[in-house]
Amino acid sequence: MEHFQFTTTLCLLLLSIVLLKFSVAVDTLFPNQTITIGQTLVSQSQVFEMGFCSPGKSGNSYLGIWYKSTPDVVVWVANRNEPITDSEKVLLAIAENRNLVISRAGCVIWSANSSGLASNPILQLLDTGNLVLVDGESESSAQGYIWQSFDYPTDTWLPGMKMTDDIDAGVEKYMTSWKEWDDPSPGDFSLKIENQGLPQLVMFRGRMKRFRSGQWNGIHFSGGTPFPNPILRPEFIFKGERLISTLDPYDSSIFKRVTIEKSGMLYLNIMNARKDKWNIATVVPRDPCDEYNQCGPNGICGVDRAIRCECFKGFAPKSQQDWDLQDWSEGCTKLGH
Repeated sequence: MEHFQFTTTLCLLLLSIVLLKFSVAVDTLFPNQTITIGQTLVSQSQVFEMGFCSPGKSGNSYLGIWYKSTPDVVVWVANRNEPITDSEKVLLAIAENRNLVISRAGCVIWSANSSGLASNPILQLLDTGNLVLVDGESESSAQGYIWQSFDYPTDTWLPGMKMTDDIDAGVEKYMTSWKEWDDPSPGDFSLKIENQGLPQLVMFRGRMKRFRSGQWNGIHFSGGTPFPNPILRPEFIFKGERLISTLDPYDSSIFKRVTIEKSGMLYLNIMNARKDKWNIATVVPRDPCDEYNQCGPNGICGVDRAIRCECFKGFAPKSQQDWDLQDWSEGCTKLGH
């Protein structure tokens, strides 16, 4: 009897240790394991955490990645178009077809679009914030991933994540704002590479341009801060005159992120690791005159003027009626025309 009790106690202790380790410290999910509500993966250096979350006051659940020290800062969401309204019996697992899936009571809610087959697929959360599916039995898994979250940006651009506009390969990767602060479904604003003429970065509201970085001048974007600088050291890949992709290399000594807010504001945030506090380093647009086509053709914008826009010398508002209503979008036309 005593031997049975000792054996039972030992088994329960070992099981609790395994469950505790899996829920707070492990960065890897194997094919025979699942993640349910309340369980997480944590990257090796305790930088990022992945699991099911409900942003803000949302009653829905999403598979997300966030900073472990500031869990309210969610940097990626898997099922942003497929919210989980009932979290009972919801789990993340590597399915029998070796794909990563979120399911509820056996019905698939979301699945990763993996690019290749793996004999032993393993899911791992990296210190970069990248969630990757690798083949545990492939010697080449260190060089390439079967699937990675960095290929599917949401509203946050992390170091090591590429923004891409490769028309030949049919690949475009860009940021899209959340719809609301507690709703990660795609919002109105996006930030993309544009290759119409000289390359530039453009923020769109739907199909309308809201802000642009200025064209590439061979060193940096003409309307932005010169780089490299102490904060940003982006790398660029060109094909002829086309900008194919850009990324800011990962540096473990500094935590930074670029986020496009639901308002259309773009923030570069740097963390003070001593205080677990995020500080705003850059905001764009910086003022109304930063916004695209604020004063229309042949108009000049000035934030320090009572009336923001005025025409070049020899020009007059194309529509004085609109101009008087502070609508300068049609710009100015040459006098006598």
